[in-house]
Amino acid sequence: MRKDPVTIHILSDSLGETGETVALAAVSQFVPNAFRIERLPKVTAPGDLRDLVRQHCGGDCIFFYTLVDAPLRSEMERLVAGGVIGVDLLGPAVALLAKVTGIAPTGEVGRIRRTDEGYFDRIEAMEFAVKHDDGRNPEGLADADIVLLGVSRTSKTPISMYLAFKGWRVANVPLAPGVAPPDEIFLLDPRRVFGLVTSVDVLLAIRQERMRELGGYVPGYADREAVVAELAEARQVMRKIGCLVVHTDNRAVEESAQEILRHVGIVYETAD
Repeated sequence: MRKDPVTIHILSDSLGETGETVALAAVSQFVPNAFRIERLPKVTAPGDLRDLVRQHCGGDCIFFYTLVDAPLRSEMERLVAGGVIGVDLLGPAVALLAKVTGIAPTGEVGRIRRTDEGYFDRIEAMEFAVKHDDGRNPEGLADADIVLLGVSRTSKTPISMYLAFKGWRVANVPLAPGVAPPDEIFLLDPRRVFGLVTSVDVLLAIRQERMRELGGYVPGYADREAVVAELAEARQVMRKIGCLVVHTDNRAVEESAQEILRHVGIVYETAD
């Protein structure tokens, strides 16, 4: 077992964010602290590339590279052929797409970061999600693409923000014991409303930890009987609305969001 982490160098003619994301996914399959990641961004010339490789090639020399510029990619391929340990993360994928479609790639560096209409859509969606978080401004529910509802600590806000980052206008509404949800929610297309639920044990564990963090006690908030009754009342509201129920227990935010998007996609395709 090595004592010191092995460095993965991310070589890029842009910012290196794509390479770092792939590297993080790869190193997550190993024990913690086995690797460290260092970005070497904005490489502009083959000579600079050679210098960087020489400077950072110690006992362990691992390079992940996302080079769009043809001369830079050719130089790196030459270095790899000469014994440098490197993985081309972008080239094979671009080459495959070009071969299948017959469309030549642009070769434009940093194209993924271009500010476009989609960028402004995501910003607007994020602003909408913040404005309509935790039941705020219920009069705007009709303008939401997706409405989430559930009891406290069922991941409403994290899922809302994830979907908003994808460009969807999302509102979320809390269901509290003995408190009627806003009338507006019963006027929505139920196919765009999603009830978030979790198991009693998972919810109890989350809420107990939350109370420990806050250093206080809220009657009924983390008591089993109260939580059972609260979830039953929430499910009753969801049945009345006729919305799809999504289980969030032991699932990543992305998993729950993808389930929601699969159903929303069908709704919007049908509407078109």
